[in-house]
Amino acid sequence: MHVILSAALVLGLTACGNKDDKKAATQVAAKVGSEEISVHQINQVLSRSSSAGASPAAVQAMSREVLEKLIDQQLAVEQATDDKLHRSPEVVAQIEAARRDILARAYMQKVAANVPKPNAQEVKKYYAEHPALFSERRIFNVQEIVTPTAPGLADQLRAMVAAGKPIVEVANWLKSKGVKFDGGSATRAAEQIPLERLTQIHALKDGQSILLESPQTITVVRVASSQSSPVAEAAALPRIEQFLTNQRASEAVTTNIKQLRAAAKITYMGEFAKAGGTATAPPAVVPEPVPSFAAPDNASAIEKGVAGLK
Repeated sequence: MHVILSAALVLGLTACGNKDDKKAATQVAAKVGSEEISVHQINQVLSRSSSAGASPAAVQAMSREVLEKLIDQQLAVEQATDDKLHRSPEVVAQIEAARRDILARAYMQKVAANVPKPNAQEVKKYYAEHPALFSERRIFNVQEIVTPTAPGLADQLRAMVAAGKPIVEVANWLKSKGVKFDGGSATRAAEQIPLERLTQIHALKDGQSILLESPQTITVVRVASSQSSPVAEAAALPRIEQFLTNQRASEAVTTNIKQLRAAAKITYMGEFAKAGGTATAPPAVVPEPVPSFAAPDNASAIEKGVAGLK
């Protein structure tokens, strides 16, 4: 995409003349006083915008708009410098924070770039091992009730689920016991269900329910109905390759950061030393992650429906 954008800008900005003139025209888009705004700067901005698939004419129009904004930005920068704002403690701190963030992200991108991509066999294996996402994919119309954990409550709800009690009866029973709960219904495709739950829900037939537990909540999920909607292997393979590549990159960055922490001397000071001087490093985030097949794990994935029974 960057190559396409660069080519479009070169075509739009190159003027007739000798080779030196052409070279200068392709590198500099405008001058604000003595400061130059380059085509590279425009490309950087365009690469962060939703310009994928745009026509050459649209790209040219977008590049012109970006250029005008960069000119405005340069004028503001010059005025801020004249006003000595770049020496303000707040601005200095923000510049340093931006510098640290840029360098850290550049390093993580370097680590991620060195991770080998999955081969064709690995991609096909993922497809075969996850039929609920692909060959046997379904779209579920689910009903759900979520309650806070309480002693003995899970066993009672589990017995009701095993007996095939309707979700309405479960809700009425909770009301009679004064147990607060949230509930509702929604339509969810397989990829919108957390992977660790999808296998359990996929095993249910229409009309069946399951009880799911977490440290804070108890959830009763009933598949009211479902519709088969498989994804062909040819259509799934590119997405799987992208997903596995991002997954490996994230794991590589996390491992690398852990190694750096282990090799570094880290001393916690002040109030942070009171926690014992140790901390677990959070998972490193690879910049610009690709889409995942699983939605974030939420306590409830429901917006409406059984909520009226509360």
